[in-house]
Amino acid sequence: MTIIQFNKRQTVVIVGIAAVVATLGFVAFRMGPLAPTKVTVTQVSSEGLTPSVFGIGSVEARQSWLLGPAVAGRVLHVHVDVGQAVKAGQLLAEMDPVDLGQRLQAQEAALSKAVSIEAAAHAQVADAKARRELVTTTLNRQKELAQQNFISPSALEGREQELQSADAVLAVAQANLQAAKQDAQRQRSERAAVSLQKQNTRLMAPADAVVISRDAESGSTVVAGQPVLRLVNPASLWVKLRVDQARSTGLAVGLPAQIVLRSRPQQVLAGKVDRVELQADAVTEERIAQVAFEQIPASLSIGEMAEVTLQLQPTGQALVVPQASVQTYQGRTGVWRLKDGTLDFVPVQWGATSLDGRVQALSGLSSGDTVVVYNEKPLSAGGSFKVVDALVKKARP
Repeated sequence: MTIIQFNKRQTVVIVGIAAVVATLGFVAFRMGPLAPTKVTVTQVSSEGLTPSVFGIGSVEARQSWLLGPAVAGRVLHVHVDVGQAVKAGQLLAEMDPVDLGQRLQAQEAALSKAVSIEAAAHAQVADAKARRELVTTTLNRQKELAQQNFISPSALEGREQELQSADAVLAVAQANLQAAKQDAQRQRSERAAVSLQKQNTRLMAPADAVVISRDAESGSTVVAGQPVLRLVNPASLWVKLRVDQARSTGLAVGLPAQIVLRSRPQQVLAGKVDRVELQADAVTEERIAQVAFEQIPASLSIGEMAEVTLQLQPTGQALVVPQASVQTYQGRTGVWRLKDGTLDFVPVQWGATSLDGRVQALSGLSSGDTVVVYNEKPLSAGGSFKVVDALVKKARP
């Protein structure tokens, strides 16, 4: 047997190395990567909760208008600017009428002529009727004289031919009158069309509104239907809400809502669901609802993002866990359960979520089960852990 002897210096070195190794081992198993993961836990309990639905939306206007010409033309004047409030019937912009004024004068002159022709046709019909009545009276007298043999049959035939001629003249006069009426009506329609075109060159406010966009300036050319101004009714603003279809159960008209605007993150505004759209978005798999404000806040901007939480009807007793305990592991959603001193991942079918951050566990758990709420590092089945009362976040350097 060989005995190795160390001098005093070597002994000090060996002792120092052993102390460093021990320190490193302590750090590795208590504070380093080999240290157990600290977790906080809670017990599954049966409770009733008030479920909620959360979604993201944007502020829109229920009533809006696009004002533009009915035909292509050049913008003559724009009398209002963005942000300006306007009244119903107010002149907002004008299009260049080009030759519409002269065309309207020509149509009025043509209509005046047609009306005169119609009046002349009426006079011709009246004259033809009077002549026919005179011929009819004369014919009846001649028939009485012919029965008494005071006139010859040929004379009576002449009177009958005069009646046929009077009937023909009356028919012609009536046809002329009908043609004159139709021509006058055509002239009236053409004048109305030109007058309407001229009116369409003046863009008027359809209701009390606010100008939100000025899309054309004086001198620019626009096509038919192209908007020159965009208006909205500021009293009709609401939030167009999008909700995940998987969490939209219970979405209905009349539900109370809590609205948080992006510009006012500390302020919660009250509202309610005013409309639930029948058609959902098949691409994003979302349902769409319109949420109205109980009181529209001042200086609200259209297009602003908003977070909306809808409060559903209270549920009965059911197993609930904190929403913070819900995790995803290997593509499945569930919780980490502490049982017999070990951790295992339990897939869970989830139900409604409440406003205070609790969620129903429809299957997978039992009352009294202990589940992890928070963990400082990712967990794994059978991994080491340590249950603590709370996790302390490390301050960032």
